[in-house]
Amino acid sequence: MARFLLCVIYIAFIGLGLPDSLFGTAWPAIYADFDLPISYGSFITSTVACGTIVSSLISARLIHKFGTSKVTAVSTLLTAVALIGFSFSTNIWFMVLLAVPLGLGAGAIDVALNNYVALHYSAKQMSFLHCFYGIGVSVSPYILSLVIGGANGWRNGYRIAFFIQIAISILLFVSLPVWKKVSKTEGTTDVEKSKSITIRETLKIPGVKPMCALFFLTCVIECSCSGWGSTYLVENKHMTAEQAASVVLFYFVGMALGRFLSGVIANKLHSWSIIAMSELVLSAAVLLLAIPGPAILCSIGLFMIGLGNGPLFPNFNYLAPESFGRDVSESVISLQMASAYVGILVGPLLCGLLGQNLGMYVFPIYIVCAFIIMAVITVWTQTLLKKKA
Repeated sequence: MARFLLCVIYIAFIGLGLPDSLFGTAWPAIYADFDLPISYGSFITSTVACGTIVSSLISARLIHKFGTSKVTAVSTLLTAVALIGFSFSTNIWFMVLLAVPLGLGAGAIDVALNNYVALHYSAKQMSFLHCFYGIGVSVSPYILSLVIGGANGWRNGYRIAFFIQIAISILLFVSLPVWKKVSKTEGTTDVEKSKSITIRETLKIPGVKPMCALFFLTCVIECSCSGWGSTYLVENKHMTAEQAASVVLFYFVGMALGRFLSGVIANKLHSWSIIAMSELVLSAAVLLLAIPGPAILCSIGLFMIGLGNGPLFPNFNYLAPESFGRDVSESVISLQMASAYVGILVGPLLCGLLGQNLGMYVFPIYIVCAFIIMAVITVWTQTLLKKKA
């Protein structure tokens, strides 16, 4: 029964990834359809990010009150409603309005499932969980590529995504009794045995602040590479747009591969050991990206950044119950998710502003600086947690 539930959770995480890459892929067709400036897309992405931050901060209380299963099912339904609303939108402002439930739903799913897997499953399952997110973000562009040339174009892409998401939502509602059965088998309840503590109290726990900084920085690296890597390759390494897009796809493959390999070795190595190995790979990767040389070196560097950075997020997450206690893990993970989404919002924006004002040659410097800060904070966090233990 627990294995069946894990499959349901994996499928739910596909649903979490599904909307994340859909808008970026569809935006060129959307702004042409609505006759808008390209920059207007940031209104929607920023609204989604703000929604996820707010949702992440309040999710611990919701999970404490209603349970992981109900929060996940309702939140997935919320994202499905937003997707079908996008497909019928006639202007940008209606899309901005729909971005609110999309962000709120995504943040709640992320906190609920990450905390549940960290509490009830192994580090192996946590890494594989994030592999399934990678499937979700890969499926959306593929769906859109099949229908965007048709009569309803990008709208049909959103409608197909809606049908997938509503099917996942139905599965989650149908599986509610399974969550109860698994909880009874484990001697727990659907509403996790946890303390409901405030954000201020959570931040006072030793090690929480630097751990939140690690989530912020790993997402800064991840989203800056996915958002600006292609532009850097075109402007500074003189690749064609098609070649650069292939390299970025290669970067995502590296990320998925890194998480898969992390899951394979998780039964043999502790999460901190996997984090150390990942950051070692990442150090070599940022050097390849930064040193002057042919475009192929940068391409390999981006792939290795995905390979090294990919395992960090799930392994940082898995450490929450062990490092801070099972009773407060919901509150800690909600702050960690909020920090991650701040990194997703701020990291690419700052990189873009620096690139616009100084030139895209700053991109590798930006990534190197983020990595150095992350490596220092990793050592500091591990030292703090060892003293606490």
